[in-house]
Parts: sequence; C-alpha cells; structure tokens
Amino acid sequence: MSLAENKKLLLGCHVSMNKPGKYLLGSLQEALDCGANTFMIFTGAPQNTRRTPVEELNISEFREKMTENNIDINDLIVHGPYTINLANSLKPETFEFGVRLLKEEINRVEAIGIKTLVLHPGSSLGAPIEQALNQLVKGLNEVIKPGQNVKIALETMAGKGNEVGTKFEDFKYIIDRLKYPEFVGVCFDTCHLNDAGYNVKNDFNSVIEEFDKIVGLDKLLAVHLNDSLNESGSRKDRHANIGYGKIGFDSLLSITENPRLQGIPIVLETPWVNDQNPYKTEIAMLKEKKFKDNFPELNNEK
Repeated sequence: MSLAENKKLLLGCHVSMNKPGKYLLGSLQEALDCGANTFMIFTGAPQNTRRTPVEELNISEFREKMTENNIDINDLIVHGPYTINLANSLKPETFEFGVRLLKEEINRVEAIGIKTLVLHPGSSLGAPIEQALNQLVKGLNEVIKPGQNVKIALETMAGKGNEVGTKFEDFKYIIDRLKYPEFVGVCFDTCHLNDAGYNVKNDFNSVIEEFDKIVGLDKLLAVHLNDSLNESGSRKDRHANIGYGKIGFDSLLSITENPRLQGIPIVLETPWVNDQNPYKTEIAMLKEKKFKDNFPELNNEK
C-alpha cells in the first residue's frame, strides 16, 4: 500500500483563539466551519507575552469535541510567539527572554495536548550566520528536555533582513548539533520557500528530494500553504491568497496531492480579503481541485 493510500490529506487553516469564542472551543468551531480537518493556533497574542491561564482554555471540552468531530489532536499545530529570537547572539537579555518564553510555551502546548510547535528560527541581527546558528542551537539545547511530548518545527524563512533558516543546510547544521535532535524538525512555508529561491512553482518534487537528501523527510512536521506576491528568489515574504500569486493554484494543488506529504498537517495562512476569512473558500477549491475566481478584487495584485 502506498503512502497516499495509507494516510489522508490533512488540510486546514490558521484559526483564532479568544475569550468570546470560548478559547479552544471557538478555534475548533472556526476550523470546522472552514471545512478543515486540521488547524493551527497561537496560544496567545503572537506579539506579546500576555497569556490566558491554561485552566481557562476549556481543554477537556475541546478534546471531547475533537473526538466527536473525528479530528486527531496529534494533527494540530501551535505557532510560537514572534517575539522569540533564539538566533540573537548580540543581545543576551533578548536571548534569555526568548529561552524563558519558549519554555513557557512548550508547557502550555503540552497542557493542551498538541504535539507540534512551529517556531521562526530568528534573525542574526547582522552577526555572522554561523554565530547566529550556534546561538539558536544553544537556545534549543537550553529549552528541550528529554521525554517532552512537544516537537519544535523550525519554519523555513524567506530571507528578508537577517533571517536565518532560508536554506535546508541551515536546518541540518542546527539539528546535527542538538543534544536531543529527535525533538526538532522543520515546517515548510511555500511562500517563504519560493521567496528564498526554491522552485516551488515548477518542480516541488525536486524541493522535497533536496530536503530529504540534506535534512531527511522524516523531519518534515508541518506545511504552511501560501501563495506568494513575489517571484522566486525575491526574499520578500508577502503571502498571497491561493491562486492569486506567483506560485499559482495548480502548483499549490499539486503540493496538497503530493503523496509524500499525506499525513502531514497542511495549513493555510493566506491574507484575509475585505476583512473576511478566506479559508472556507480556499479549502473548498483545493478539495474540488478547481480554481474559482472568488476574489476578483485581488486580480490587480497578480
């Protein structure tokens, strides 16, 4: 039996988690309303450290509702705060803040019961790339404990500014130097890969093959499925809605259908359109395997 026959397509989106929606219960309902069978959340505002106590997140009810709706909690993703920069070797206080916050975030994710935490590798702030990568390794080694239930998925980045994690070689360098490499993997972002120069549009199979050769496909824990407003190699990082960017609908559809990605959570992070969530429409298009011009106002951005 092939991998595609053995595992199902996990397709979902980034959803909110807030008090009016009863936190995790609202997140689940939003995902279901979009036709998703996986989803990604922040456990709090991504730009600050304010966090609702886990006791108030309705975890038990959430797990019950997940079971009722045939969604496996192991297929969900949490995105770590943007404020964490473990690659920062120039400001010790900022690095230590990131270490403390990531430890707290792992505890929150474990309390919820989700297994995958996506994290931006961070910025070198102009320091030599090897110095930044070594600092990231140092931070991960301080954070990760043997026996933890959460894996960290370092996200592929577009290369704007001084971002690290723009090449597969970066991830190999990091993983090879960890005390507990079994707890760290990678999250593909199709927009970021495109903008970093990988041929996502025309030859995604070669991208997978290169990743498998350098890092290992077993390390691919999640995928962010986004179109890009910019050409390959632009190093810009501007997400576009599915079919309205330079990657295009057919190429992104083929990624969801790739047998080597079956069973790996694929989530949309595309921009809202006229203050409206686009995910229900985009997920439906991908399931139906046909592009529909549902957002004609976006055509002038293509």
